[in-house]
Amino acid sequence: MDTKIGSLDNCKPASNDVCSPVNGTVSTIQGSVSPAVVNCSEATLGRHLARRLVQIGVNDVFSVPGDFNLTLLDHLIAEPGLNLIGCCNELNAGYAADGYARSRGVGACVVTFTVGGLSVLNAIAGAYSESLPLICIVGGPNSNDYGTNRILHHTVGLPDFSQELRCFQTVTCYQAVVNNLEDAHDMIDTAISTALKESKPVYISIGCNLAAIPHPTFAREPVPFVLSPKLSNKMGLEAAVEAAAEFLNKAVKPVLVGGPKLRVAKACEAFVELVDAGGYAVAVMPSGKGLVPEHHPHFIGTYWGAVSTAFCAEIVESADAYLFAGPIYNDYSSVGYSLLLKKEKAIIVQPDRVIIGNGPAFGCVLMKDFLRELAKRLKHNNTAFENYHRIFVPEGQPLKAAPKEPLRVNVLFQHIQKMLSGETAVIAETGDSWFNCQKLKLPSGCGYEFQMQYGSIGWSVGATLGYAQAVPEKRVIACIGDGSFQVTAQDVSTMLRCGQKTIIFLINNGGYTIEVEIHDGPYNVIKNWNYTALVDAIHNGEGKCWTTKVFCEEELIEAIETATGAKKDCLCFIEVIVHKDDTSKELLEWG
Repeated sequence: MDTKIGSLDNCKPASNDVCSPVNGTVSTIQGSVSPAVVNCSEATLGRHLARRLVQIGVNDVFSVPGDFNLTLLDHLIAEPGLNLIGCCNELNAGYAADGYARSRGVGACVVTFTVGGLSVLNAIAGAYSESLPLICIVGGPNSNDYGTNRILHHTVGLPDFSQELRCFQTVTCYQAVVNNLEDAHDMIDTAISTALKESKPVYISIGCNLAAIPHPTFAREPVPFVLSPKLSNKMGLEAAVEAAAEFLNKAVKPVLVGGPKLRVAKACEAFVELVDAGGYAVAVMPSGKGLVPEHHPHFIGTYWGAVSTAFCAEIVESADAYLFAGPIYNDYSSVGYSLLLKKEKAIIVQPDRVIIGNGPAFGCVLMKDFLRELAKRLKHNNTAFENYHRIFVPEGQPLKAAPKEPLRVNVLFQHIQKMLSGETAVIAETGDSWFNCQKLKLPSGCGYEFQMQYGSIGWSVGATLGYAQAVPEKRVIACIGDGSFQVTAQDVSTMLRCGQKTIIFLINNGGYTIEVEIHDGPYNVIKNWNYTALVDAIHNGEGKCWTTKVFCEEELIEAIETATGAKKDCLCFIEVIVHKDDTSKELLEWG
């Protein structure tokens, strides 16, 4: 069935069920009512782009103004359904669009030519690695400058305007350079629809003189997209399901493990159906945390090799069959490729391919279809879960702190755990927060995001801005290390401008702790800042902000009570002072 991309409801991850079409084409709605005619003076490229963004569910665009994009920004501001959010720099604008896309299903940012484009490039690469649909819009050169041999400012001083385009070609799935109005409509629509179909970023460069010029192709309201979904090969699907059912049904203690590609395959619900049908023990890969419901009665934790949650690795690695849905086996997620797994015991399900043991493999089989059909064929087998239940010993509590004892990280996260609910979301920065947040038990409805594949330090500040803007009904709890915060701290300012009520735990341990555990050296020590004073200076009496610095558990408890009570409508910044060597045991092992 075709899926309409036209309302906010259809664009949220829970129901945005858009797949790539088999033939790569995009059809439009054919109805008895023609789309409304636009006033001639408003039939512009800029207005069309703004309307398209609203149609696909983008209500906030993150931007940095520059002389090449100013006219385009005027048209985006003029769109009633669109809120233009000015960021402090392009990198954070890209990270914010990344965070927004994780919650809303698609995000967008607007920057200026080359100096802005190359600055946002790192964030776009991260979104590409995480398979997030993101529309990166750049205000490009005047269309009359192409082919003139002129040298423009904001370039490297050559009469070649393609440097930025070439950089984006490796980190986007489609590039559109719009330098004339005749094919602008088609190029913009193709770029946006490709981002949705491929779940990857796209690049759109728009000549700075074109955004405000009326053109007949924009004379009517844009018709909402209908993206023809990919379909599984029915014979391949049946063969794959039959082979997988036989493989799993003869196993004594099979298990299921969810991976990060469940998101791009839009197969989270289908995976839960499979878990319910089989009765198997179910784990999640670290990069898939938040995609598998941790309140499910058969959930056994995070499978991360030597740094798995307690008793999870023992159950997974001792299984005689395991199905991995959407895994990514990189050096991080495999703890240096040390997972004790055997290929002949594994079923690997990728978004459009199934591999069983050492063979056979089945292509053109969608993960969602495969999991749902397999659920109908599985025999109930809870042996692995019963084994887990028998050996499981509840984790101990951190040692009780003495009065006014310096705060320990494990005590901090014990209190963060108590803050979680279906009305919160956790953003974990690259670093030791990866490991500490992995141990948090997420209640039903609690969001969770981190950037494990790309692992760019500083990502969380912009991502927190974007995620909180996309779901204002949730209170975001961001766990950020001091080293990462120094990279992107400025956009706490934008959070305040937007009236966000995020709680930021700034974990101050004096350096790049994750890198200390990998390979120590003097370069891992950073200049200490007065972080609360910095945020107070950014606040400058405008907006709602509350900051505090905590040194012990008593002060932490008081700070959390204030942040969730009297200051619940404020952005709360809690600087947590901990010892430089206070890390999770998982980081020590992993490093």
